[in-house]
Amino acid sequence: MSGVDPAPAAVIFDVDGTLVDSERFGHRVAFNGAFAALGLPYHWDEDVYGRLLMVAGSERRLDHFLAAEGVDAGARRWLVPAVYEEKTSRLLAMIGNGAIPPRRGVPELLEELAAARVRLGVATAGTRSWVLTLLDRVFPAVTFHAVVTTSDVAANKPDPACYQRALEQLAVPASAALAVEDSSPGLAAATAAGLRTVVVTNGYTSGHDLSGAAVVLDGFGPEAAVRSDPHGLRPSPPVNLAVLRSVLAGAPFPCGSRV
Repeated sequence: MSGVDPAPAAVIFDVDGTLVDSERFGHRVAFNGAFAALGLPYHWDEDVYGRLLMVAGSERRLDHFLAAEGVDAGARRWLVPAVYEEKTSRLLAMIGNGAIPPRRGVPELLEELAAARVRLGVATAGTRSWVLTLLDRVFPAVTFHAVVTTSDVAANKPDPACYQRALEQLAVPASAALAVEDSSPGLAAATAAGLRTVVVTNGYTSGHDLSGAAVVLDGFGPEAAVRSDPHGLRPSPPVNLAVLRSVLAGAPFPCGSRV
């Protein structure tokens, strides 16, 4: 890694599955609890939930699932909000109980970026009703200079709106910033916003098509493995400021990309 490479002016993070293990420890568990509480005959196992993650956003994911189960549009109009409200209540309780941890290596990365005065942003398919609570609970000492949720934009990932809004709030051009994602829809959204993107997969997203990522790793910590390095950046885990500097300096800027 070159010590003279410039630091990114900003790094914008996805939340679910990226900053925190919320898919594994939170959303799936909360949805299954909501189904049971409302007397619905559904249960999402690991395989089903992994496939559903190709649909970004919990409400869209639920609507997609119910449609595939043959629930008509009229019923889904009231059923989706009812299930989502119950699920969110359960998720907030889990957040409050400390049941959703940060991914290994993330707190150290955020601390290093903050110390280097890199502006931190969030662009997530989650809703503001729980995202702010989670960030405050899991990262109480971290200042996120922009937090854009699906509640704040007209279209969800893979549409780039959340990343475009985050860049506006950070007052940073895409060429001077990076995105950190975990999934194919998130990568598509960040790339369409013109951002070089580091993808850090998890157990649910390791099989996604991640073509277009600047680099792909399977974790943030020192034990992580590099899964794809199309530009020969040779990142050395853990994911840290040096790795992000090399991505900014060495990966091509995806200008003109569109969803």
